[in-house]
Amino acid sequence: MKRPVRREEHVRQMLDGPHPQVPADLAERATERGGRLLRRHRAARALALTVLSLAVAAFMVWAVVTQPWQVAPAETTPPLEGW
Repeated sequence: MKRPVRREEHVRQMLDGPHPQVPADLAERATERGGRLLRRHRAARALALTVLSLAVAAFMVWAVVTQPWQVAPAETTPPLEGW
């Protein structure tokens, strides 16, 4: 039971001690950084959607040209035996 009590005392000592000074421009820097991160995320999302749409378009063109759902025509005729 001594260990939790020691941790609690340590936390209380930290909270009672002197608090560090906060820079005056902290809010401005945080706003700028958040804006940069938001722009990067939006650009990455736009790039991903563009690549995805191009991949879907390429697949559709391939599917229309090759028509993989149709059976391929036979290249050889069956043997004619018994005529």
